[in-house]
Formats: sequence, structure tokens, C-alpha cells
Amino acid sequence: MKTLNPKVSLEGFFEQLHKAVEKALLLDYDGTLSPFHTDPSKAYPYPEVCDVINRIKESREVRVVIVTGRWIQDLLPLLKFTDPLEIWGLHGMERLKPDGSYELAAMEEKALLGIVTADEQVEAMGLSSRCEKKPGCVALHWRGMSEKKAQEIRDKIKPDWTLMAEAWGLDLLEFDGGLELKVPVRSKGDAVKTILDEMAHDTVAAYLGDDLTDEDAFEAMKGRGISVLVREQLRPTAADLWIKPPEELLAFLSSWLPAEERHLGI
Repeated sequence: MKTLNPKVSLEGFFEQLHKAVEKALLLDYDGTLSPFHTDPSKAYPYPEVCDVINRIKESREVRVVIVTGRWIQDLLPLLKFTDPLEIWGLHGMERLKPDGSYELAAMEEKALLGIVTADEQVEAMGLSSRCEKKPGCVALHWRGMSEKKAQEIRDKIKPDWTLMAEAWGLDLLEFDGGLELKVPVRSKGDAVKTILDEMAHDTVAAYLGDDLTDEDAFEAMKGRGISVLVREQLRPTAADLWIKPPEELLAFLSSWLPAEERHLGI
């Protein structure tokens, strides 16, 4: 583990955590809780991750939330949790609460037409098998392609989607292995702010993420908790801490267990 923000004391954070009345553990999914896979439907969590999160949830001491760019219905088959989790999907546009209630943000028709246009372009290029369609979003993945082929597609798609984003009022997001166009209703940062605003001001919280799409969530954590970059290679980031999966990830998660259950340390 490496501290990136000199103003943050990891030891001090965990001292506060273990004394806190309210705690929030906010987690991205792909690249954070699970390794990337060329087939997203097979991107299962790292071994032991679900077990540790189940034990954190069972303690009833921590509010555990997944904040992901995925469509929630596509993510649920991959999760093996004993109790339902709160999940924010589509970069914060949808919310599934543990009691099963569901919310989806309203979207403007003009922006949705832009998504349809981008989808039609991908189909015309013969890349439908690489296209992920979600409410208010369309993503093109090139993970697993040769570097040359991936660059060719990126060089073609990015300028076109940049113009589409401007014309249709969309957000263009670049992530590890692809590009995404989305209706600009909410972001992961908005989800983080909403979650923390629902909790006490002195809540001790952490957000774990790996990708560029997590940066607005890292920014939203400033003054409210610690932000953690989870990936093999360090990159420029607003995060306070860098950890490598899966060993350091499991160690960090295990530190959220009740004292009698902690076994991995930090």
C-alpha cells in the first residue's frame, strides 16, 4: 500500500474507523472487486472478496455500497452476497436498495436519440459484439484486441463520439479498454455525495475504484473520507491511497471487520 496524499494518515484513518458509529464502504466493481475479463459476464470477484464483504455486512456496523458503471441487472448474476447490497449502477443513474426498491433517473429524449445514433454507428462498423448497451449509455470495448486493432478503432470512434457528445449533450467517458457515451444525468461523484449526505457528518468512509470514471468519486470524497486507487499500475489520480489487488485489496477490506475477526492487517 502506498499513501499518495501526504495529508492523509492511513493509521489515523483506521483508528477513526474502529471508533466510528457510522461507517460507509463504497466500492467500484470491474477492476476493483474483480479482474477485467474480455467477456464482462465472466468477470467474477477475486477469490475471498465476497466472503470478506459478507462478513463486513453481517457485523451490521458498515454501510456497504457498490457504485458501478454497469447496468445493475447485468451485475447481479456475478455477486455472491448473503444479504442484498445497495447498488448504484450506470455511473449513478440507477439505484437498487437492499429492500429491493429501485430508482432510475429521468433522461431527456434528445440525449437518448444521441445514444441511438452512436449505437447505429457501431452496428454499421460491424462492432456490435463489442458494444455494451445500457439505459442511457452505450459503451464500446476493445479489451482483448491486438494493440494495433484497438488503436484503429479508438482513432475512428473517439473523434466521432466527441462530436456526438457535443451535438446531443452527452458525456464521453474513457475507461480502461474502451469508450462510453452516456446521458449526463448523474455521475459516480453524485452517487457518493448522495450516500454521504444521507449519513451523519462524522461518518468514516472510503471509496475504492480503479478507472478514470472513478475520479469524480475520488473528488467527491475530499473532506468526507479516504479515496483508494485499486490497480496493478499507478497512474495520475486524485486518490489518497494506492493498493494492488488482490492481496492488498483483501487486507484493506479485512480492516473493516470487527476487531475479533480481523486477520489480514494492513
